[in-house]
Amino acid sequence: MRILLSNDDGYFAPGLAQLATSLADLGDITVVAPERNRSGASNSLTLDRPLYLRHAANGYMFVTGTPTDCVHLAVTGLLDHPMDMVVSGVNLGANMGDDTIYSGTVAAATEGYLLGLPSIAISLNSYEGKHFDTAGRVAQELVQRFSDSPFSGPILLNVNVPDIPYEQLRGIKVTRLGRRHKAEPAVKSVSPRGETVYWIGAAGPAADAGEGTDFHAVENNWVSVTPLQIDLTHSEQVSVVRSWLTPTP
Repeated sequence: MRILLSNDDGYFAPGLAQLATSLADLGDITVVAPERNRSGASNSLTLDRPLYLRHAANGYMFVTGTPTDCVHLAVTGLLDHPMDMVVSGVNLGANMGDDTIYSGTVAAATEGYLLGLPSIAISLNSYEGKHFDTAGRVAQELVQRFSDSPFSGPILLNVNVPDIPYEQLRGIKVTRLGRRHKAEPAVKSVSPRGETVYWIGAAGPAADAGEGTDFHAVENNWVSVTPLQIDLTHSEQVSVVRSWLTPTP
């Protein structure tokens, strides 16, 4: 099995190295990742300038673009052989609920899925990064399970792992995305040149975090696995909008 690895923390990130180590025995590993941290890049493609590909000393390839650029280039012509699967991560910090819309980690996996490949995004629920090995072992188990029993078509899984020793995990739960409150206010400050600058505020706390959500699972030391879809159509509002647009006789 040929496995493409990417992330949004950059090719030098410890989570990516852990993923490559954990999956090394399951197939041929190819790494194509951004040259720098591109957290929050979402599904953006770079269309206004050329992209450069470079090789790191450890054999990883890195691109002067977004996570989506990396996977798109790798799958559509950069590599001499087709990939069987895309795994993105291990991200430093969770990607749950509304986070998935902004996440570059999820975006890299999403691009693989859109290009017809089964894809997994995996994140560690912590900014301390104490137990990347736990997330790596979970990724290994999921990829092994896919190898033993593949799906009939492409699938996109969003996986979040508690930052605890593997032995303390309670297991795996299939979940739905929760929801957050609105983000914290933007942070206003002054640059060394006296200019007013702004930082995007932190994500707000979870609003919908009840049983069955990714938030609830991870909080209770379960690995959260959420299957995602890309159809953004709000089916329940199709008839409402159709009526709204239909002239009244």
